Amino acid sequence: MGELTINHFLTVSAILFTIGVVGIFVNRKNIIVILMSIELILLSVNLNLIAFSVYSGTIAGQIFAMLVLTVAAAEAAVGLAILVVYFRNRGDIAVESVDLMKG
Repeated sequence: MGELTINHFLTVSAILFTIGVVGIFVNRKNIIVILMSIELILLSVNLNLIAFSVYSGTIAGQIFAMLVLTVAAAEAAVGLAILVVYFRNRGDIAVESVDLMKG
């Protein structure tokens, strides 16, 4: 077994990003799956940031990845809170009926 190079990390990141994008486009009806797909996309971005940070020898990418993780956690918490309130009011979480909240 050889050493892991930056190409290995970028390949895994590209696969995660692709799964996230496909998850958004294939399943447009379930908002929880959409949120999970967005989290996968953010995870792939973090993997890229960390890989390039280690490759370049600086810590800036790792710090920025921690900030992205913080924003992703806040996005998940706020998104799930909105979903819980919406489910209590409507009884379902269908994406098609979410635009009824406009106004």
